[in-house]
Formats: sequence, C-alpha cells, structure tokens
Amino acid sequence: MLRTFFTTTAAICAFAAGPALAAQCGNNANGFDQWKNAFAQEARAAGVGQRGLNALANARYANGTIAADRNQKSFKYSLSKFMQVRGADTIVAQGRKRKARNAGFYQSLEQRFGVPAGVLLAIHGMETGFGGFMGDSSVVSAITTLAYDCRRSDFFVPHAIGALKLVDRGAITPNTKGAKHGELGHTQFLPGNALRYGVDGNGDGRVDFYSEADALASTANFLRQKGWQPGAGYQEGQPNFRVIQQWNAAGVYQKAIAIMASRIDG
Repeated sequence: MLRTFFTTTAAICAFAAGPALAAQCGNNANGFDQWKNAFAQEARAAGVGQRGLNALANARYANGTIAADRNQKSFKYSLSKFMQVRGADTIVAQGRKRKARNAGFYQSLEQRFGVPAGVLLAIHGMETGFGGFMGDSSVVSAITTLAYDCRRSDFFVPHAIGALKLVDRGAITPNTKGAKHGELGHTQFLPGNALRYGVDGNGDGRVDFYSEADALASTANFLRQKGWQPGAGYQEGQPNFRVIQQWNAAGVYQKAIAIMASRIDG
C-alpha cells in the first residue's frame, strides 16, 4: 500500500533535493540500465556500500510495479465499497481475536508509544492480512524502478537509497520480496522509512520487518514520531486522525483504518 512517506535521513533528503540529478528518469525499460549506472554514483555519494551497489546492479525493471502504479482503482471507491472490498468485517473480527490472544504485547506497545492496539491491528490487517501475504515482488527492483520512472522519481529516490542501505546492513537481501511499490514486511514500510523508524520489538538485537513484533513496534514508532498524542481520539476531525493521514495518502484508506480501529478497540 503506497504511503505518504517522504524522508529517510536528513542527509538523503538534502542529497535528493540538490542540483539536477545525473541519472535521467524514463517511462519504459529502455533506459533503465543506463540509469542504474548513473544512479550508482549518486548512491555511493549518499553512503551506500558495496553490497547495496551490487544489489542495484542486479536490479531488474519491474513491469508489474509500473502496471500497479498506474492502476490503483480501489482508492476511487466509496468508503463503504472500499471497506467491503478490503474485508473490513474480517479484519475487525480477526483483530479482536489477536488483541485478546496477545494483550500484553499490545499493552506494552501502547505504554511505550501511546498508540492503541486497534490502530496497529487495523493497519496490519489492511496491509497484509496480518502477515498472510507480504508481497511477491523484489523490493530492490520495485523501488529502483519507481525511482527511475519519471512519474514520481523525486518521491522514490530516497526510498531507493534506503533500500540499498538496508541491503548493506543485512536487514534485507537483494532477493527480499515485498509489495509492488517496494513496501516490505508485515505493515509494508517503504524502505526509507524502514531505515528511519525501524525498532527492535522482540529484543533480539536486530530490526526485521518480517518479524511481527518488530513491524508492529516500528509502526507504532512511526505514528508516535509523526505526532501521535497518547489518549487523544483518532477518528476524522480528532487530533490523531492527521497522524493516520501520514500513513497513507488515500482518504478512503485513512477513514477505513480509523473506523476499523475503533471497532477493534471496542
């Protein structure tokens, strides 16, 4: 699910916002290899190491990603239709069961970040069906394809840098699978935000977005860092709704998350 995430680190943002980039965007596969060669210089200057550069060199133009980016129909539905299509009743029912089954975990996240269980469970259910399907596209190929594509290159370049840095750190590999827009893990973080907001939720000393605990803790951290006010409401018009808006750009998605979260928290 595509989100309105714009930054990785201040250095990357400053780099991406600087003079005209040497790597020229394109609208089809023809110039992708040439773009990768130029982008490798930018990536190296942004601090990407050899493992990340190797992953970039082996990235392939992702036709499926481009097709998905041009065809996001569900966001045009009415709220009721969107919730029906996305299985809101099932998400709520499963969310309640998961909350009851692991109450201590969700309480610990709320104590640490101030974000209630319902919000995290609604996002988890909406994004991947609670981890049931986390994507079948190469994260590196998808995100570099979008960084190359002229439609929204400026938005995706920092996330491409982020993905390559995650490869450097061993957080993902060149073969890691995610969603069509390069989102990864249980709650589908774009790579730059995984780099910035990732936290260790299970205490094993590393951040793995394919670990449910790490992904949910990182999601709570993202929301808190974006201004979540503990104890404040999150329905439309309430203080925390604007934070939910930071998670996804589509109004229908934002409203659905708030409604489902409220039903889960009950």
